[in-house]
Amino acid sequence: MPASDPGVDEAPASGLGSPDNTHGGRTLVLLRHAKAERGDWGLDKDRVLSGRGRAQSAAVGRDLAAQGFLPDVALVSSARRTKQTFNVVAANADWDLQAESLDDLYHAWIEEVIELVRQVDPAANSVLVVGHQPTMSATAAALAGGTSRPDALARLGSGLPTAGRAVLQVDRPWAELTPASAALIAVVTPLA
Repeated sequence: MPASDPGVDEAPASGLGSPDNTHGGRTLVLLRHAKAERGDWGLDKDRVLSGRGRAQSAAVGRDLAAQGFLPDVALVSSARRTKQTFNVVAANADWDLQAESLDDLYHAWIEEVIELVRQVDPAANSVLVVGHQPTMSATAAALAGGTSRPDALARLGSGLPTAGRAVLQVDRPWAELTPASAALIAVVTPLA
C-alpha cells in the first residue's frame, strides 16, 4: 500500500480496519511517540515534541485516518511527548476521543503493557497505545504469534523509530491477551 504522506514509508497494512480481515476482529496499534527535543533542560518526562515530531505525528494521524482506523480506546503514557503525540495524531485524524493518560505506561515493560490492554473495555474493537521504545517494539514482538507476517516481523527486528507503529490483529477478548496470541500484520515507519 503506498504511503498516504510523502514522509511515511509504510509496510503493507492489509486488514487494518477492513471488513475482509482474515486475522480477527480486534486491532491493537502500538505507537512510539514522535521525535522529542533533547532532555538537556529538565526531566525526561517533561520533554516536548520537536518540530519534526509534530510533523511526524501529523503524518501518522493523516495516514491512520486514510486507512479508516479509529480507536475505541487510547492508552497514553503520562510523559509530555506521548500526550503531545496523541493530541497531534488525533487532531489530524479528526478523532473525537479522550486518551487515558497513564503513569504506568511511562516505565512499563512488556507485561505491564499487556496487562493494561487486558483491562480495556471488552466492547472495544480497536486500541491505540502510545508509549516508549524499546517497550513498544518489544511488546509487539512478544505478542506476535505464528500467523504474523514475516515481513512485519523482519521490520520490527530493528525496533520502532520515533512515530513508528506496530499493527496487530487479535482474535480473542482483550482480557485473554497473552504473548504470541496476536498476528503482527504491519510495521509502519516514518522516513528519516
